Amino acid sequence: MQFRESQAIYLQIADYVCEKILLKEWKVEERIPSVRELAVQLEVNPNTVMRTYEFLQQQEIIYNQRGIGYFVSPPALKNAQSYRRNDFVEKDLPQVFRTMFLLGMDPEELKPRFEKYKKQNFA
Repeated sequence: MQFRESQAIYLQIADYVCEKILLKEWKVEERIPSVRELAVQLEVNPNTVMRTYEFLQQQEIIYNQRGIGYFVSPPALKNAQSYRRNDFVEKDLPQVFRTMFLLGMDPEELKPRFEKYKKQNFA
């Protein structure tokens, strides 16, 4: 995984976990990789993954069954979507709007491109 300098690594890992849940690669009530497994997979310190998992537990996206592991929580889809949506609106969208303004673009121009993207990538 390529990490960006503009955001804390544990939050980038949280985005990765949320994406797996939102794409339904990790299903509700399904066990997710352990702290060590994910740390090895992403080539990060296990403490960083632990921080991510603690953060995601606070967001009620995952939960811990002591001695068994971490699991996708029942409200994970809704909570992950809400978390990612808020993050997108607060951090990414202002830059998109700025660029659109500078280029003289109207939001309606993007709708056909968005529909094409959805069709090609998520049909």
